[in-house]
Amino acid sequence: MTEPDFLRTARVFYDAVATDYAEHFHAWLASKPLDRALLAGFAELVRAGGVGPVADVGCGPGWVTAHLHGLGLTAFGVDLSSQMVEVARRAHPGLRFEVGSMMALDLPDGVLGGIVAMYSIIHIPQDRLPEVFAEFHRVLAPGGHVLVVFQVGDESLHLTGAFGHAVSLDFHRRQPDRVAELLSQAGLTLWARLLREPDDGGVEKTQQAYLLARKPAGTV
Repeated sequence: MTEPDFLRTARVFYDAVATDYAEHFHAWLASKPLDRALLAGFAELVRAGGVGPVADVGCGPGWVTAHLHGLGLTAFGVDLSSQMVEVARRAHPGLRFEVGSMMALDLPDGVLGGIVAMYSIIHIPQDRLPEVFAEFHRVLAPGGHVLVVFQVGDESLHLTGAFGHAVSLDFHRRQPDRVAELLSQAGLTLWARLLREPDDGGVEKTQQAYLLARKPAGTV
């Protein structure tokens, strides 16, 4: 199967910037108490369900994977960029990280207790999101949860020359209602929705959306 251009572009971008990205944003999760609280709630739900491990999809340098592990989950990371995976493996040698695409996860049906996709659907064109969420539904066990995080908006941003590298990438903002609708169409039941205002540091320009959904028990 031919790889879509948007996946190839994202891989090239993150392969080029992996080391710089990890160094620049290394304190990102430590500065986000609400994000950590939501991850803690997600972890509690997954542990209570007891139906399988958690995949951190679009894991980047592995910060969220490591945080989930610290919360008592069996967590592993998946990222399109082999260089990001190498960075994650060096930083967290005791954890599992794999190269892969959220559009075609190398996993059997129904094996995951949870999926976290924090700012990783932002590189997927709108018309391809149904494929992503159908894949999430496929690999989740009945009763499994998915947490999706993204920037709110209607427009896409085109970033060129990140960290001095000659690469570019599109970043797609989303409307929560539309993402919630697509999750529902994929067979995932929305449990919670949260909007957070941009941080005071000026890095974030828009609201941030957090959607928690569940694959209903008794489904396949």
